[in-house]
Amino acid sequence: MSGGAPDEFGLIAELFAPLAAGFPGALGLTDDAAFIPAEPGYDTVATMDSMVAGVHFLPDDPPDLVARKLIRVNLSDLAAKGAEPRLLLLSAAFPVGVGQDWLRAFGAGLAEDVREFAVHLIGGDTVSTPGPLTLTLTALGRVAAGRGLKRSGARAGDTIWVSGGIGDGALGLKAIRGQLPGLAAAHLEFLAGRYRLPQPRVGLGPRLVGLAHGAMDVSDGLVQDLGHLCRASGLAARIAAARVPLSPAAAAALGHDQSLLASVLAGGDDYEVLFTAPPGAEESLTRLSAELGVALTAIGSVAPGETGKVAVTGPDGRDVDVGQGGWRHFGDPQQGE
Repeated sequence: MSGGAPDEFGLIAELFAPLAAGFPGALGLTDDAAFIPAEPGYDTVATMDSMVAGVHFLPDDPPDLVARKLIRVNLSDLAAKGAEPRLLLLSAAFPVGVGQDWLRAFGAGLAEDVREFAVHLIGGDTVSTPGPLTLTLTALGRVAAGRGLKRSGARAGDTIWVSGGIGDGALGLKAIRGQLPGLAAAHLEFLAGRYRLPQPRVGLGPRLVGLAHGAMDVSDGLVQDLGHLCRASGLAARIAAARVPLSPAAAAALGHDQSLLASVLAGGDDYEVLFTAPPGAEESLTRLSAELGVALTAIGSVAPGETGKVAVTGPDGRDVDVGQGGWRHFGDPQQGE
């Protein structure tokens, strides 16, 4: 890929084919398809996410971070199913006139996370488009047959747990847009980093198999995603706002402006694991948290009630109204990306 417009096959050979190394069925990305051998005793878990410039990331975000976020939002889905990530397929619609420096940086970002998460890129498609940069990634993982975690698995009386901290993604977008005045530079940098480069809980997910009942990741907002889980399980939920785990940066932001609580509870892009487990699992989950170095916090419970309804108790004991909440792909999104 020298001067001039990038060539599709040169692009594949230089940037993407090396990411297939180690998986013979990918055929070095020289064919139209890949061959995946069946694995006895395992279910294959498949997920796919798309990202569009100006919708799911900012058009001027660094290309390596765009690539890595693309991988990580998909691995987060696999983690929430209890699956070990293995294979990736990439479809990329690059804007006409995209620069080679941008493409190389994008490829370097892909390569960094392919190495970090020990996955292989085994195929996909590249095209040009007059519209915005549009990226779609399919991720394949594996979980012991019949053992995968589902949204529909929650049971009445389960405790609701969440990993890591909540609200960093939504606050990170505000930080990037200069909407958190008075917050320390270190906190602003941390929050922006959490928005641009989420941390999929790939080590945690498979360890929840046998401990958790229902699970999904927090991508569209804690309250909205918990509602999805409850709807699939035929249950209702109640969580305590005071129990929702916050990073020091998010806590500082709330200290400056309590009205940000709605963004924390309803904002998206956290990519933490939200799951339910029986009350008797607390000791095991506490040990697992210490072993992995990942905070696991109990924030409420699920019970029979209005299916899909999520009630939030505020610090003053009254219910908090966070509105419709969460990211909505059609209509006016709460987050406003």
